[in-house]
Parts: sequence; structure tokens; C-alpha cells
Amino acid sequence: MSAFVGLSLKRLFRFWAGLALFAVCGAALAEADEATQSDDLAEQPPRLEQERVAGDNPYLFTAHKPNYILPISYTSSINDTEYRALVPSLADELKQEEVEFQLSLKLRLSDGDLLFQRDGIYFGFTIASFWQLYSQGISAPFRETNYTPEIFYLSPLPKKLWEGDVGVMFGMEHQSNGQIQGFSRSWNRLYAAGFYSKERFVSGLKLWYRLPEKKKSSPLEPEGDDNPDIYRYFGYSELFLGWRGSAQEYTFRMHGNPTTGKGGGEVALSFPFFGRFRGVVKYFNGYGNSLIDYNHFQQRIGVGVLISNLL
Repeated sequence: MSAFVGLSLKRLFRFWAGLALFAVCGAALAEADEATQSDDLAEQPPRLEQERVAGDNPYLFTAHKPNYILPISYTSSINDTEYRALVPSLADELKQEEVEFQLSLKLRLSDGDLLFQRDGIYFGFTIASFWQLYSQGISAPFRETNYTPEIFYLSPLPKKLWEGDVGVMFGMEHQSNGQIQGFSRSWNRLYAAGFYSKERFVSGLKLWYRLPEKKKSSPLEPEGDDNPDIYRYFGYSELFLGWRGSAQEYTFRMHGNPTTGKGGGEVALSFPFFGRFRGVVKYFNGYGNSLIDYNHFQQRIGVGVLISNLL
């Protein structure tokens, strides 16, 4: 924490400017959802029902994945292996404390119902970034940023299951970190997901197939697979569980490969903070916290502000 005390005015300005940007985005998202929200989380309509209401506005961006900023995100093991091999001076300055944030939005592309009532085709875009704000000697760079554009079909199903709501999702996504060769990581996936919610409980299961890429003859070759063994750590599926209390939200997310015994899991808690915003605590354990860390084991805990609900 001593690095935080020594921050220059320039870095403080950059931090608060970023926080202000997230606040504006959060206020806009909250305004869009205001018609369907309640002070008691347990009384809010299910997420799929909120999607039905928001989907009626053809020009509205809505939250896709959780949106948050964590001014403090601490890792037990900073992944400096790649940096040390290519830029040793950068690796020596990397700190275990970072700023972590995610901005994730989606836009409905289709007009009217397609197969079921209130279904639709969407475009989604997610940015997840790890910012070395507290690194004094290297001008506070963004260590890693993951970009995930995707297109998908989302539909609530007309029939209930065990008195709960059911939804399905089918899509294709590209995920990359936009780095130069040596640091570059990327993959393309086709996926199918199912969701179930009943009262305060929410669950989901996402299955995917990675689209194959040609093998590289050299790690620095621009074309080809940057990470051919990523399936050993991410596996082929992700499980999601969530619980909505009267004031708190709890989520659990897990991916992995049973064959290799490697994977990762995350738990998160949200709670009232101020105004429309909520506080959030996130803890991650395992592999795959980001693309550059797909084969790096770590534990990470972060505290910050949530600008869209976890559920």
C-alpha cells in the first residue's frame, strides 16, 4: 500500500477520471433499469424478465456481464514469466496490487419476436482490464486487457420448469488481448448456454467448442494459434450459481478440465454502497483469471464498486 501514498497527481487524475467514466456508465445503466428495479433485491423481477422490458427499446445498450471497478485487486502471484522473457525491465516493476475493471454491454439487433416471445439476436462487447496504477517506475501501464465481441441468440422459453423460468443462449465469440507477438493470446468459440431461475436462485451452464487454428512454426509468427493448450486450463464448460438476498447478491462461477485437474473458480458478494451503486468483493482461485494468465495459478481478491447487478 506504500505505493498508493506516493502516487503523482497525474496518476490520481487518471484514476479518478476513469472512476468518473464508470460512474457515468453506471448511472446510465441504472436509469435504463429503473422501471424494473426495487429497493429490495428479492422483489426485483428475474433477469430474463428485465431483458424483455429493455429489449423493447431498439436503441438501448444494457448490461451484459457484470460491470465494476476494483480500485484494489491483489494477486498472490503476479504473472511475470512472459514479461521477463521479452521485457525484463518491465517484469521487475510489476506490482501485485492492480486496478481491475470490466465494462460489458449488449445491443439487441433483431426487431420483434423470432421463434419465441421476447427472444432476440444481440451483439455484446466486454472489456476486462488489469491496470498497474501503483507501479511507480513504469508509468502505470495496462498490464492486460481482454476484448470479447460476440453475437448471440437469447430467448426465455415459454414453459416453466419446476415452477421456475428457463432461458437459452447460442452464440459465437472472439476473445483476445490485442497484444504483439509473444504476449498475444486469443481464441474463438461457439457456445450454447442454459439458464434457470426460481425466486432468489439463479443458475446457468455454458458449453463451448473452440474453433481450431493452424499450428505456429514459431511463437513469434503472426498467424496461427497463440495458446494451443488453453483447453487444458479452461476446459469446455462453465458453471454459474447465484443467490439474490434482500440486500446482498452472491455468485459462484467455475470452469475447468476434469482430465487435467486444472481450472478456476470465483465467488463474489455485492452489497449496498451509495446511491444507485453497490459495493462488491471478488475472490478468484486457479487458472484463467485473464488470457495472459490462462496457464498461471493465482489467488486474487478485489474490492470495489459494482455499476450493474451481479444477477
